[in-house]
Amino acid sequence: MKRKLLIRKEVFLLSLTIIFLIGALFYVQRGPETISDSTASDNDSRSFETVERKDNEEEKPNEAEKTKPEQVYKPVEPEDDSTPLKDQLEQEELEMMPELEAAGEERTRLMPFGETLITGTKDQTDGPLKNHRLVTYYGHPNSTNMGILGQMEPDAFMAKLKTQAQAYSNADPSHPAVPTIELIATAAQRDPGSDGNYVRMTSPEQIDKYAKLAEENDALLMLDVQLGKDSVLNQVKSLEKWLKLPYVHLAIDTEFQVGEGETPGIDLGQVNGTEIQQAVSYLTKLVEDNNLPDKIVLVHQFTDVALTNKEVIQPTSHVEVALNFDGWGGAAAKMTNYKEYVRNEAVQYGGFKVFYDKDEPVMSPEEVLQLDPAPAVVNYQ
Repeated sequence: MKRKLLIRKEVFLLSLTIIFLIGALFYVQRGPETISDSTASDNDSRSFETVERKDNEEEKPNEAEKTKPEQVYKPVEPEDDSTPLKDQLEQEELEMMPELEAAGEERTRLMPFGETLITGTKDQTDGPLKNHRLVTYYGHPNSTNMGILGQMEPDAFMAKLKTQAQAYSNADPSHPAVPTIELIATAAQRDPGSDGNYVRMTSPEQIDKYAKLAEENDALLMLDVQLGKDSVLNQVKSLEKWLKLPYVHLAIDTEFQVGEGETPGIDLGQVNGTEIQQAVSYLTKLVEDNNLPDKIVLVHQFTDVALTNKEVIQPTSHVEVALNFDGWGGAAAKMTNYKEYVRNEAVQYGGFKVFYDKDEPVMSPEEVLQLDPAPAVVNYQ
């Protein structure tokens, strides 16, 4: 009897042990599942947060675009009684470039008459050249020989500039002209100066004076650098204070950058396109970092050797680039060189300089606008 009771007790204890072991195994198996479920939940939460952050990050550029400042200039609107040049020309004149520009070669236009953005290029900016034309007056306030800017008092200068811009708006209402002051901000010198760079900066007071004149007249200010023995980028950085203003742009005079043993104004200088592109990149970042309206870089060239490695010069999403032919002389030579240096070696837009005192004859706005491509910038010296 005792033996039977002992056996039953052992069976009972064995059963309890088995039940305990089964329960323990069940707990161990469920435990990781619970932890795994919790981890998955956390991962899902984090994943949702990540997606949400990415969505928010993707929205930021759109928000930036909405808050991007508008250009602050006002173009000169065409007069009501003006007749666009396009309506005054014969069909052949609309389809063919001027004979003087062709210089005996094929006259078929690269671009439709009046178009300024050169075929094969794009303008991804909201810059002034996209829908307008710049008419600029060039010079230095301390010199009557360097252009019209130094020959007139500011108010009379501004009035004449607006009148000249009006002629272009009347002739091409599709690209209303924007009056633009092109001020020489750093002038090349034959004296090396204390730093040996052969360049002198225009006084900050004078730059401020013309910046204010542009702002008060809803015009643009273009600061021109003449380089000497300094680099393009150094010269541009020296003007950063003004380039941060929404209505200030940049021009580069390539002929005045000289090498060792050379003197500006005596020896013809040249700029490598890589230096121009550094300035374009610098301005692009300046626009982005300071939420500025898009900018223009105008590159002056009057001979082939003044600008090398031109193919590396590229506009960006915040900077427009115009190549400006600025030689003086007879109309035929000027037009042919415009074709050679601007049309045939295109970057994005073209520019053309007119000399009031040196050109023979002085081309009219109507003659300038018939060029192929139509200049997006016309400057007067």
